[in-house]
Amino acid sequence: MLAIYDPRQLLHRPLTRLTGGVLKPSLELPERVAALLEALDRLGVAVTAPPDHGDDAIRATHDAGYLDFLQTAFDAWRRIPGTGPELRASLHPNEHMRRMPEDLIGRAGIYQADAGCVLVEGTWEAVRASANTAADATARVLAGDPVAYALCRPPGHHAYADKAGGFCYLNNTAVAAHLATITGRRVAILDLDVHHGNGTQTMFYGRSDVLTVSIHGDPAHLYPFYAGYADETGSGAGEGFNLNLPVPLLSGDDAYLAAVDTGIAATRRFAPDLLVVALGLDASPADPFACMQVSRDGFARMGQAVGRMSLPTVIVQEGGYLSTELGPSLEAFLRGLGAAGL
Repeated sequence: MLAIYDPRQLLHRPLTRLTGGVLKPSLELPERVAALLEALDRLGVAVTAPPDHGDDAIRATHDAGYLDFLQTAFDAWRRIPGTGPELRASLHPNEHMRRMPEDLIGRAGIYQADAGCVLVEGTWEAVRASANTAADATARVLAGDPVAYALCRPPGHHAYADKAGGFCYLNNTAVAAHLATITGRRVAILDLDVHHGNGTQTMFYGRSDVLTVSIHGDPAHLYPFYAGYADETGSGAGEGFNLNLPVPLLSGDDAYLAAVDTGIAATRRFAPDLLVVALGLDASPADPFACMQVSRDGFARMGQAVGRMSLPTVIVQEGGYLSTELGPSLEAFLRGLGAAGL
Protein backbone atom coordinates (compact mmCIF):
# COMPACT_ATOMS: atom_id res chain seq x y z
CA MET A 1 0.00 0.00 0.00
CA LEU A 2 1.11 3.52 -0.76
CA ALA A 3 -0.19 6.68 0.91
CA ILE A 4 -0.51 9.99 -0.94
CA TYR A 5 -0.24 13.30 0.91
CA ASP A 6 0.44 16.92 -0.06
CA PRO A 7 1.65 19.20 2.77
CA ARG A 8 -0.01 22.22 1.11
CA GLN A 9 -3.21 20.91 2.68
CA LEU A 10 -1.97 22.46 5.94
CA LEU A 11 -2.48 25.98 4.55
CA HIS A 12 -6.19 25.91 5.41
CA ARG A 13 -6.52 26.78 9.10
CA PRO A 14 -10.10 27.72 10.05
CA LEU A 15 -10.47 29.41 13.40
CA THR A 16 -14.07 28.93 14.48
CA ARG A 17 -17.30 27.04 13.92
CA LEU A 18 -20.77 28.09 15.00
CA THR A 19 -22.41 25.56 17.31
CA GLY A 20 -25.09 26.00 19.94
CA GLY A 21 -25.29 29.67 19.05
CA VAL A 22 -21.64 30.15 20.06
CA LEU A 23 -18.45 30.53 18.03
CA LYS A 24 -16.14 27.75 19.18
CA PRO A 25 -12.73 26.59 17.91
CA SER A 26 -12.94 24.64 14.67
CA LEU A 27 -12.46 20.89 14.84
CA GLU A 28 -11.17 20.54 11.28
CA LEU A 29 -7.58 21.53 12.04
CA PRO A 30 -4.27 20.80 10.28
CA GLU A 31 -3.11 18.88 13.35
CA ARG A 32 -5.39 16.03 12.27
CA VAL A 33 -2.80 15.23 9.64
CA ALA A 34 0.01 14.61 12.14
CA ALA A 35 -2.01 11.90 13.91
CA LEU A 36 -2.79 10.19 10.60
CA LEU A 37 0.84 10.38 9.41
CA GLU A 38 2.02 8.89 12.70
CA ALA A 39 -0.36 5.96 12.17
CA LEU A 40 1.03 5.40 8.67
CA ASP A 41 4.56 5.50 10.07
CA ARG A 42 3.72 2.86 12.69
CA LEU A 43 2.41 0.66 9.90
CA GLY A 44 5.46 1.23 7.73
CA VAL A 45 3.34 2.68 4.91
CA ALA A 46 5.36 4.86 2.55
CA VAL A 47 3.99 8.38 2.02
CA THR A 48 4.60 10.27 -1.21
CA ALA A 49 3.57 13.69 -2.52
CA PRO A 50 1.41 13.68 -5.65
CA PRO A 51 2.35 15.22 -8.99
CA ASP A 52 -0.03 17.86 -10.30
CA HIS A 53 -2.93 16.29 -12.20
CA GLY A 54 -4.41 19.61 -13.31
CA ASP A 55 -7.93 20.86 -12.75
CA ASP A 56 -9.90 18.88 -15.33
CA ALA A 57 -11.46 16.49 -12.79
CA ILE A 58 -12.24 19.35 -10.41
CA ARG A 59 -13.93 21.33 -13.20
CA ALA A 60 -15.82 18.25 -14.38
CA THR A 61 -17.34 17.68 -10.93
CA HIS A 62 -17.86 21.28 -9.72
CA ASP A 63 -19.70 24.39 -10.91
CA ALA A 64 -17.55 27.07 -12.58
CA GLY A 65 -19.06 29.93 -10.57
CA TYR A 66 -18.46 28.06 -7.33
CA LEU A 67 -14.82 27.36 -8.22
CA ASP A 68 -14.32 31.04 -8.98
CA PHE A 69 -15.80 31.89 -5.57
CA LEU A 70 -13.40 29.49 -3.80
CA GLN A 71 -10.41 30.97 -5.61
CA THR A 72 -11.19 34.67 -5.34
CA ALA A 73 -13.69 35.39 -2.57
CA PHE A 74 -11.34 35.56 0.41
CA ASP A 75 -9.04 38.12 -1.22
CA ALA A 76 -12.11 40.21 -2.09
CA TRP A 77 -13.36 39.82 1.49
CA ARG A 78 -10.13 41.13 3.00
CA ARG A 79 -10.33 44.24 0.83
CA ILE A 80 -13.64 45.19 2.50
CA PRO A 81 -12.98 47.47 5.51
CA GLY A 82 -13.78 45.96 8.88
CA THR A 83 -13.94 42.29 7.84
CA GLY A 84 -12.48 39.53 9.98
CA PRO A 85 -10.06 36.67 9.30
CA GLU A 86 -12.79 34.25 8.14
CA LEU A 87 -15.37 34.58 5.38
CA ARG A 88 -18.60 33.07 6.69
CA ALA A 89 -22.07 33.52 5.24
CA SER A 90 -24.53 35.37 7.46
CA LEU A 91 -27.66 34.52 5.45
CA HIS A 92 -28.75 31.84 3.01
CA PRO A 93 -31.30 31.58 0.19
CA ASN A 94 -34.41 29.47 0.68
CA GLU A 95 -37.36 28.29 -1.42
CA HIS A 96 -38.66 31.89 -1.55
CA MET A 97 -35.33 33.55 -2.50
CA ARG A 98 -33.20 32.03 -5.25
CA ARG A 99 -31.54 34.88 -7.17
CA MET A 100 -27.74 35.14 -7.49
CA PRO A 101 -26.60 38.57 -6.21
CA GLU A 102 -23.40 40.40 -7.10
CA ASP A 103 -22.60 41.27 -3.49
CA LEU A 104 -19.89 39.06 -1.93
CA ILE A 105 -21.76 38.19 1.28
CA GLY A 106 -24.83 37.39 -0.81
CA ARG A 107 -22.82 35.01 -2.96
CA ALA A 108 -21.31 33.49 0.17
CA GLY A 109 -24.83 32.57 1.23
CA ILE A 110 -25.26 30.74 -2.08
CA TYR A 111 -21.93 28.92 -2.03
CA GLN A 112 -21.50 28.16 1.71
CA ALA A 113 -24.19 25.78 2.96
CA ASP A 114 -23.47 26.23 6.66
CA ALA A 115 -21.30 28.07 9.16
CA GLY A 116 -18.60 25.39 9.34
CA CYS A 117 -17.09 25.91 5.89
CA VAL A 118 -15.40 29.28 6.28
CA LEU A 119 -12.85 30.61 3.80
CA VAL A 120 -9.50 31.74 5.18
CA GLU A 121 -6.09 32.61 3.80
CA GLY A 122 -4.82 29.49 2.03
CA THR A 123 -8.15 27.68 1.64
CA TRP A 124 -8.08 27.36 -2.14
CA GLU A 125 -4.51 26.07 -2.34
CA ALA A 126 -5.22 23.54 0.41
CA VAL A 127 -8.50 22.20 -0.98
CA ARG A 128 -7.05 21.96 -4.48
CA ALA A 129 -4.11 19.98 -3.05
CA SER A 130 -6.57 17.72 -1.23
CA ALA A 131 -8.52 16.98 -4.42
CA ASN A 132 -5.27 16.44 -6.32
CA THR A 133 -4.25 13.91 -3.68
CA ALA A 134 -7.41 11.91 -4.36
CA ALA A 135 -6.78 12.19 -8.10
CA ASP A 136 -3.27 10.81 -7.74
CA ALA A 137 -4.37 7.86 -5.58
CA THR A 138 -7.00 7.05 -8.21
CA ALA A 139 -4.50 7.29 -11.07
CA ARG A 140 -2.24 4.81 -9.29
CA VAL A 141 -5.05 2.29 -8.77
CA LEU A 142 -6.20 2.70 -12.37
CA ALA A 143 -2.60 1.97 -13.39
CA GLY A 144 -2.61 -1.30 -11.50
CA ASP A 145 -1.92 -0.70 -7.81
CA PRO A 146 -4.42 -2.78 -5.81
CA VAL A 147 -5.01 -0.08 -3.18
CA ALA A 148 -3.92 3.51 -2.46
CA TYR A 149 -4.71 5.71 0.53
CA ALA A 150 -5.32 9.42 -0.14
CA LEU A 151 -4.68 11.44 3.01
CA CYS A 152 -7.08 14.22 2.08
CA ARG A 153 -7.61 17.23 4.28
CA PRO A 154 -9.87 19.22 4.23
CA PRO A 155 -12.37 16.41 3.70
CA GLY A 156 -14.86 16.49 0.85
CA HIS A 157 -18.00 14.34 1.03
CA HIS A 158 -20.30 17.15 2.23
CA ALA A 159 -19.30 19.39 -0.70
CA TYR A 160 -21.83 19.69 -3.50
CA ALA A 161 -20.94 20.51 -7.08
CA ASP A 162 -21.78 24.15 -6.29
CA LYS A 163 -21.61 24.51 -2.52
CA ALA A 164 -19.28 24.00 0.46
CA GLY A 165 -20.55 22.46 3.67
CA GLY A 166 -19.54 20.53 6.76
CA PHE A 167 -15.82 21.47 6.61
CA CYS A 168 -15.77 20.35 2.93
CA TYR A 169 -15.03 22.42 -0.19
CA LEU A 170 -14.10 20.14 -3.10
CA ASN A 171 -15.58 16.65 -3.17
CA ASN A 172 -12.47 14.47 -3.20
CA THR A 173 -14.47 11.24 -3.33
CA ALA A 174 -16.39 12.49 -6.36
CA VAL A 175 -13.15 13.46 -8.09
CA ALA A 176 -11.86 9.91 -7.56
CA ALA A 177 -15.07 8.34 -8.86
CA HIS A 178 -15.18 10.65 -11.88
CA LEU A 179 -11.65 9.75 -12.93
CA ALA A 180 -12.56 6.07 -12.86
CA THR A 181 -15.85 6.46 -14.74
CA ILE A 182 -14.29 8.37 -17.64
CA THR A 183 -12.17 5.26 -18.29
CA GLY A 184 -15.38 3.21 -18.54
CA ARG A 185 -15.19 1.66 -15.05
CA ARG A 186 -18.24 1.00 -12.93
CA VAL A 187 -17.58 2.53 -9.52
CA ALA A 188 -18.97 1.85 -6.07
CA ILE A 189 -18.55 4.48 -3.35
CA LEU A 190 -18.69 3.09 0.18
CA ASP A 191 -18.92 5.96 2.67
CA LEU A 192 -18.09 4.88 6.24
CA ASP A 193 -18.04 8.34 7.83
CA VAL A 194 -20.42 8.82 10.76
CA HIS A 195 -22.03 11.73 8.87
CA HIS A 196 -23.95 11.11 5.66
CA GLY A 197 -22.10 11.91 2.42
CA ASN A 198 -24.80 14.29 1.21
CA GLY A 199 -22.66 16.06 -1.36
CA THR A 200 -21.49 12.82 -2.93
CA GLN A 201 -25.04 11.44 -3.00
CA THR A 202 -26.31 14.48 -4.88
CA MET A 203 -23.53 14.38 -7.47
CA PHE A 204 -24.32 10.81 -8.54
CA TYR A 205 -28.02 10.56 -7.67
CA GLY A 206 -29.20 10.24 -11.26
CA ARG A 207 -26.52 7.83 -12.49
CA SER A 208 -26.46 4.06 -12.80
CA ASP A 209 -22.71 3.65 -13.38
CA VAL A 210 -21.89 4.77 -9.82
CA LEU A 211 -23.35 3.06 -6.77
CA THR A 212 -23.31 5.28 -3.67
CA VAL A 213 -23.60 3.56 -0.30
CA SER A 214 -23.45 5.51 2.96
CA ILE A 215 -23.38 4.13 6.50
CA HIS A 216 -23.91 6.95 8.98
CA GLY A 217 -25.66 8.20 12.10
CA ASP A 218 -29.39 8.78 11.74
CA PRO A 219 -29.79 12.23 10.09
CA ALA A 220 -33.00 12.81 12.00
CA HIS A 221 -30.64 13.66 14.87
CA LEU A 222 -27.27 14.34 13.23
CA TYR A 223 -25.66 16.57 10.58
CA PRO A 224 -26.44 16.97 7.69
CA PHE A 225 -30.05 16.53 8.96
CA TYR A 226 -31.75 17.16 5.60
CA ALA A 227 -30.40 14.16 3.67
CA GLY A 228 -29.27 10.62 4.31
CA TYR A 229 -32.61 8.89 4.87
CA ALA A 230 -33.25 5.31 3.82
CA ASP A 231 -35.93 6.23 1.29
CA GLU A 232 -33.45 8.23 -0.82
CA THR A 233 -32.65 5.63 -3.47
CA GLY A 234 -31.74 7.63 -6.58
CA SER A 235 -33.72 9.22 -9.40
CA GLY A 236 -34.25 8.58 -13.09
CA ALA A 237 -31.51 6.34 -14.43
CA GLY A 238 -30.02 6.30 -10.93
CA GLU A 239 -33.09 4.83 -9.22
CA GLY A 240 -31.89 1.97 -7.03
CA PHE A 241 -28.22 3.01 -7.19
CA ASN A 242 -28.15 5.04 -3.96
CA LEU A 243 -28.28 3.22 -0.63
CA ASN A 244 -28.44 4.97 2.75
CA LEU A 245 -28.06 2.90 5.90
CA PRO A 246 -28.74 5.15 8.91
CA VAL A 247 -27.60 3.79 12.28
CA PRO A 248 -29.05 4.91 15.64
CA LEU A 249 -26.80 7.33 17.48
CA LEU A 250 -24.41 5.88 20.09
CA SER A 251 -24.50 2.46 18.44
CA GLY A 252 -21.49 0.20 18.96
CA ASP A 253 -19.53 -2.18 16.79
CA ASP A 254 -22.24 -4.74 16.13
CA ALA A 255 -24.88 -2.31 14.86
CA TYR A 256 -22.44 -0.26 12.78
CA LEU A 257 -20.78 -3.34 11.30
CA ALA A 258 -24.16 -4.88 10.48
CA ALA A 259 -24.89 -1.81 8.33
CA VAL A 260 -21.43 -2.07 6.76
CA ASP A 261 -22.11 -5.71 5.89
CA THR A 262 -25.41 -4.72 4.25
CA GLY A 263 -23.62 -2.05 2.24
CA ILE A 264 -20.92 -4.46 1.16
CA ALA A 265 -23.51 -7.01 0.06
CA ALA A 266 -25.11 -4.34 -2.14
CA THR A 267 -21.69 -3.43 -3.50
CA ARG A 268 -20.99 -7.04 -4.42
CA ARG A 269 -24.30 -7.26 -6.28
CA PHE A 270 -23.40 -4.12 -8.24
CA ALA A 271 -20.09 -5.78 -9.24
CA PRO A 272 -17.98 -2.61 -9.61
CA ASP A 273 -14.65 -2.43 -11.37
CA LEU A 274 -13.28 -0.08 -8.72
CA LEU A 275 -14.18 0.79 -5.13
CA VAL A 276 -13.82 4.23 -3.56
CA VAL A 277 -13.95 4.13 0.24
CA ALA A 278 -14.83 7.46 1.84
CA LEU A 279 -13.13 6.71 5.15
CA GLY A 280 -14.38 8.66 8.13
CA LEU A 281 -12.94 7.80 11.55
CA ASP A 282 -15.43 9.89 13.53
CA ALA A 283 -17.55 6.91 14.64
CA SER A 284 -15.06 6.46 17.50
CA PRO A 285 -16.42 7.27 20.99
CA ALA A 286 -13.32 9.43 21.54
CA ASP A 287 -14.09 11.67 18.56
CA PRO A 288 -15.13 15.22 19.57
CA PHE A 289 -18.55 14.66 17.96
CA ALA A 290 -19.03 11.59 20.23
CA CYS A 291 -22.09 10.30 18.37
CA MET A 292 -21.13 6.64 17.88
CA GLN A 293 -19.31 3.94 19.84
CA VAL A 294 -17.16 2.08 17.30
CA SER A 295 -13.98 0.63 18.84
CA ARG A 296 -10.55 0.00 17.33
CA ASP A 297 -11.64 -3.58 16.79
CA GLY A 298 -14.72 -2.30 14.96
CA PHE A 299 -12.54 -0.30 12.57
CA ALA A 300 -10.34 -3.37 12.05
CA ARG A 301 -13.41 -5.41 11.19
CA MET A 302 -14.48 -2.71 8.71
CA GLY A 303 -11.10 -2.91 7.04
CA GLN A 304 -11.31 -6.70 6.85
CA ALA A 305 -14.79 -6.53 5.32
CA VAL A 306 -13.59 -4.07 2.67
CA GLY A 307 -10.46 -6.09 1.96
CA ARG A 308 -12.38 -9.33 1.46
CA MET A 309 -14.09 -7.78 -1.57
CA SER A 310 -10.68 -7.93 -3.34
CA LEU A 311 -11.48 -4.90 -5.51
CA PRO A 312 -9.09 -2.23 -6.78
CA THR A 313 -9.59 0.28 -3.98
CA VAL A 314 -9.03 4.00 -3.49
CA ILE A 315 -9.32 5.07 0.15
CA VAL A 316 -10.13 8.77 0.53
CA GLN A 317 -9.79 10.22 4.02
CA GLU A 318 -12.92 12.06 5.13
CA GLY A 319 -13.79 12.93 8.76
CA GLY A 320 -12.29 11.95 12.08
CA TYR A 321 -11.14 14.73 14.37
CA LEU A 322 -8.43 15.20 16.97
CA SER A 323 -8.51 12.63 19.75
CA THR A 324 -6.27 9.93 21.17
CA GLU A 325 -8.07 7.43 18.93
CA LEU A 326 -7.73 9.18 15.57
CA GLY A 327 -4.43 7.61 14.55
CA PRO A 328 -5.11 4.22 16.15
CA SER A 329 -8.47 4.03 14.34
CA LEU A 330 -6.78 4.52 10.97
CA GLU A 331 -4.12 2.02 11.94
CA ALA A 332 -6.77 -0.55 12.90
CA PHE A 333 -8.69 -0.09 9.64
CA LEU A 334 -5.59 -0.44 7.47
CA ARG A 335 -4.35 -3.45 9.46
CA GLY A 336 -7.73 -5.08 8.91
CA LEU A 337 -7.52 -4.30 5.21
CA GLY A 338 -4.10 -5.92 5.04
CA ALA A 339 -5.18 -8.92 7.06
CA ALA A 340 -7.86 -9.53 4.45
CA GLY A 341 -5.21 -9.63 1.78
CA LEU A 342 -5.69 -6.24 0.10
